Order: sequence, then C-alpha cells, then structure tokens
Amino acid sequence: MELNVHNKQEYPPMHTTEHIINQTMIRLFGCGRSVEAHIERKKSKLDYRLEDAPTEEQVKQLEDAVNEVIDRHLDVTTEYISQAEAQGRFDLQRLPDDASETVRVVHVGDYDECLCIGTHVTNTAEIGQFKILSHSWDAESHIWRMRFKLI
Repeated sequence: MELNVHNKQEYPPMHTTEHIINQTMIRLFGCGRSVEAHIERKKSKLDYRLEDAPTEEQVKQLEDAVNEVIDRHLDVTTEYISQAEAQGRFDLQRLPDDASETVRVVHVGDYDECLCIGTHVTNTAEIGQFKILSHSWDAESHIWRMRFKLI
C-alpha cells in the first residue's frame, strides 16, 4: 500500500482537535469543514465560510460542545480505503492531484471521520481543554476566523 508523504508535522492534540471542531461546526452551523487552517502547538486558527457571524452565545456553545466531545475519551482510529470507496462518502476535491489510490480515513470515535494523512492522538483524553481565544468576522467574504489553544 502506497500513501502520499505528508509534508508537515502537526502537534497531534491540536490537529485532532481540528477534526472535532470541524464536525462541531458542521453540526451547529451547517457549514463545511474549515476553508483555511493554521494549526500550531501554542495556538491555531481556522476559517469557516458562514452566512452570518456567530453570536457570542453560539461561540460559547461551540466551545462547550467541542470540550464535551473531548471529555468523552473517544478512541482515534484509522482505516484505509480506495478513492473509489471514498467517492460519495467524502469530499475528494481537497485531495492533491497526485493523491495515492489508497486514502486514509481518520475516525474520532463515532463523532467524526475524514480523509487525513496527519498525526493524531490515540484517544481524546490526551487533548486537554479547548479554549477559543478570539474570533473575527469578515462580512465581505463571509469568513469567520477563530483563534484557539489547548490548556
């Protein structure tokens, strides 16, 4: 089985949290996964395309929901499938043109699954607590940016 080489080394707790945030955004706001991500050890940021800016109450609801998922101590597992099997199950538009025929699916318990070649924790118990540091809204582009850290 040949997979693409990954070009960066993420901090596993922060990268796994990105998966949880993405699924939580889908569930709370009905949007897609982040359109831009900058994941670092100390603090990270994610951009989402939304119809309207989230209220402060919604931002707090997001933070609480992500922490609730983390606190479930979910196992993080992987499976390998063909691109043909992934068709219709995942958005393959984000795959690079030279993506291998075999792709890796990362599961965060039964909460989220997505195609990913990054590094992750083995259980959400390893993450810590998620804290939104700040957020901003660009009304012209309809992009909401969230900055966060793990404590």
